[in-house]
Amino acid sequence: MAIVWSSPPLIFARISALTVAVLVLSWALAFQTSFLSSSSSSQDHLIYSVMHPLLMVIGFILVSGEAILVHRWLPGSRSSKKLVHLCLQGMALAFGIFGIWTKFHGNKGLVANFYSLHSWMGLICVFLFGTQWVMGFLSFWHRGEIRSTRITVLPWHVFLGLYTYGLAVATAETGLLEKLTFLQTKRKVLIHSSESMIVNSLGLSLALLSGIVILAAISPKCQNSKLLHLDGKCVTS
Repeated sequence: MAIVWSSPPLIFARISALTVAVLVLSWALAFQTSFLSSSSSSQDHLIYSVMHPLLMVIGFILVSGEAILVHRWLPGSRSSKKLVHLCLQGMALAFGIFGIWTKFHGNKGLVANFYSLHSWMGLICVFLFGTQWVMGFLSFWHRGEIRSTRITVLPWHVFLGLYTYGLAVATAETGLLEKLTFLQTKRKVLIHSSESMIVNSLGLSLALLSGIVILAAISPKCQNSKLLHLDGKCVTS
């Protein structure tokens, strides 16, 4: 079975993901001075500050989004798809944990940085994501559970996965808004400056990406384009 790349949601999802990656890289690399705090201008602080949006957006959101789409394009058995899904989600979780660690690596420590809605949402999101991954890991390696129980749990697993993904995007949006507001008030970055346009475009691209990924995840799944849905079942035309 060939890999499915021609599905419109998959095409738009990858275009949106590429746009997000380009925008966040452009922001982090072209405007590095915006990531320096007034209390510290060290090179280490700059590196950690720049790595935070890169790890959380590219490493956490984009990789976890690709993990959600695995079942839509990857050929092979269900077990192989679940394994790839689990590995990608594990990578995203590692990026997310490391991304939070870089944010709290400053001299002020963890408690001093845990003050905003963005930080609260971020910690909750990574906690939920980690819990979801552990449940998926145990489910993958321990398949002796009663089938009826697994069928009952599956919709909740899907719901929590999509909810956590949406929460991750919402957390990124609050972070962008928080950062841009700070830059415009404290650093006197103009509202119509190129940096403001990049950050706003990044926020819009993330919102578009999340919608496309969720649409692709919940859309009717038929591997053969000649299959039609009839009474909730896939039947050949």
